[in-house]
Amino acid sequence: MLREIVLDTETTGLDPADGHRIVEIGAVELINHLPSGQSFHRYVNPEREVPAEAERVHGLTSRFLADHPRFVEIVEEFLAFIGDSPLVIHNASFDLRFLNAELERCGREPLPPARAIDTLLLAQRKFPGQSNSLDALCRRFGIDASNRQLHGALLDSELLAEVYLHLIGGRQAALGLETARGEARGDRTTARVRREPRPHAPTAEELAAHEAFLATLENPLWLQETATVDPFAKADEGR
Repeated sequence: MLREIVLDTETTGLDPADGHRIVEIGAVELINHLPSGQSFHRYVNPEREVPAEAERVHGLTSRFLADHPRFVEIVEEFLAFIGDSPLVIHNASFDLRFLNAELERCGREPLPPARAIDTLLLAQRKFPGQSNSLDALCRRFGIDASNRQLHGALLDSELLAEVYLHLIGGRQAALGLETARGEARGDRTTARVRREPRPHAPTAEELAAHEAFLATLENPLWLQETATVDPFAKADEGR
């Protein structure tokens, strides 16, 4: 059984070295590349103001986040959820920098870059020279992202899980998942209506046309008289 974690964060800015912090974490568990239904989602008090430009991206205000736990208060739960599973992240270096900065503040070991599967790199190899943002990939693969009016860590993780399945060529597995879900719900397939057999016998007009065609042939093979040949007599002739 292969377990992976699709992960996304929202932050107050672009670089933790400038004092920016995580404000939201979303993660989705995959088993054999398919969502298991288990997820992790927490809003995080960044212990600082959220700049207006960041608020326009994710819609999370300083006032809203002030009522939520700090990262140090959720770190145990977060680490327990991700375990030692590979982390599927879009533009992994960005999220890992922020996560490792938060882990360092808590005195925890950093997450090694080798543990991440970067879907941005996968997409760039598959579609070089094209836009490979999450929105662009959703459009390319026909994934409904209409609810993504703002960035959200859990929603983006759920969308990325679908994108990842397409990137690794697992569309058939997705079809199998839908079948399994349907069976779990007890869905019934639509009964097939048995169709009456179509007539294949020639009509009187078709028979007449066939006879008229045969009449135009001179000495057809099937009307010639053939002599019966004794194979044993032919064999005797050859001795």
